[in-house]
Amino acid sequence: MEMTSFPGRLRKFEIPGRVTFANGNSGLPKINVTTGRSTAEIYLHGAHITGFQKNGEPPLLFMSRFSQFAAGKAIRGGVPICFPWFGPREGDVMHGFARITEWNLIETAATPDGGVTVRFRLPSTTANAAWPAYRAEFVVAVTDQLAMELIATNESADRNFDFENCLHTFFAVGDIRDVSIAGLKGAPFDDFAAGAGGARKVENDSVLRITKETNRVYPDATGTVEIHDKKFQRTIRVGKFNSHSTVVWNPWTTQKLPDDFDPAEHRQMVCVESGNVRQNKLSLAPGKTAGLKVVLSSLPL
Repeated sequence: MEMTSFPGRLRKFEIPGRVTFANGNSGLPKINVTTGRSTAEIYLHGAHITGFQKNGEPPLLFMSRFSQFAAGKAIRGGVPICFPWFGPREGDVMHGFARITEWNLIETAATPDGGVTVRFRLPSTTANAAWPAYRAEFVVAVTDQLAMELIATNESADRNFDFENCLHTFFAVGDIRDVSIAGLKGAPFDDFAAGAGGARKVENDSVLRITKETNRVYPDATGTVEIHDKKFQRTIRVGKFNSHSTVVWNPWTTQKLPDDFDPAEHRQMVCVESGNVRQNKLSLAPGKTAGLKVVLSSLPL
């Protein structure tokens, strides 16, 4: 189904040569960003970044070829925004409603360094009695890096805002068998591939190699994580700010998933996610703000 209503309301945000709009998959509105060093694409559905690529490099983000693009459905791949909860929630959607809601675009800007920033706001229609009044914004900065910041403000006068947040980033890799992940040595983690409860273990190896279904939550892991990709001959650096949790996930061929993911594609992806989940969940007092920032960069291996 083609949509024809969105260009008019978004035209004021266009920046010639930098920011344009298109009908994306299933007619969902999509933002195309171009800089002198990179390109990116972002859907209003979920404020979901579905592409980032430096000139002369393979794409940084993985997208499932079976990903669904539809109202009420999460996009599989790229950078889903998990908010205001992470994981399952009884009687509700997986990973929160932010990733299945169309966000409002409120600003685009060209920056002096040749980059572009794009700012989104979660519609107030997502508020209900279960949550105090709050504001959530997502700011994307595109240069030769991809910087993302999820900002939550408690606008209630008398209630704390308790929530989880996570940027559930899917990275594209040449072959998962030739990938190693550094920055987690000595860190305790909860192993959810071992069972629903998450057995507590410790990472003893200097690098993590994915050789089977992997679903790990590293609490109190604030440091930079690096993905070393032998086939693509690059290192992806995941810089984290105000992120106390790191999640590493690859479903392999054994985890049961919806039909929006081809199990064979496990070899071309790995998720290294940054946020504040489970024991690191946040509690904002009235009037307070918290920003989760992640900066993705790459360099030759």
